[in-house]
Amino acid sequence: MDSFEINKIITAVLLVVLLVFGVSKISDVIFEVKKPDVEGYKVDVKVGDATITQASSESQVDISALLSMGDIEHGKKVFKKCAACHSINQGGGNKIGPKLWNVMFRSVGSISDYKYSKALSGYKKEWNWEEMNGFLIKPSKWIKGNKMGFAGLKKEKDRASVILYLNQNSDNPKPLP
Repeated sequence: MDSFEINKIITAVLLVVLLVFGVSKISDVIFEVKKPDVEGYKVDVKVGDATITQASSESQVDISALLSMGDIEHGKKVFKKCAACHSINQGGGNKIGPKLWNVMFRSVGSISDYKYSKALSGYKKEWNWEEMNGFLIKPSKWIKGNKMGFAGLKKEKDRASVILYLNQNSDNPKPLP
């Protein structure tokens, strides 16, 4: 192959590259898409004669409806993700995370032989249904500054099942709301 053929091949490759990038830039100019000023939307729900505007909020959950989706056996399976760091057995000890026997309706950060983060030890609430649900969605967002590295449980059935499983693993399981 002579140098003239190599020059033609290199020129062809460069022209194709320039053409692809040129078309991309020109199409961006021609078809400019403007983002809306407000991202998101309202949902108007008609209930009888009244119109209610719903807002998406993790803290406003019908906990009875959520827990009705759960199943203790499914919770036992999902809890295997938690078992790497937490024990659930009566008399079980702390691991990387605190023991979770009797966790439901106990004060947050109250196990005396576990070193909690400042965020958890200063969080003056108890692990009720709503707190546990919010925490399990995304622990780092629910209680900012806690040292739990778990990403969270996105599926409602998984969260409900784990909450039911945690409630069952107690000296005195609470009745469901």
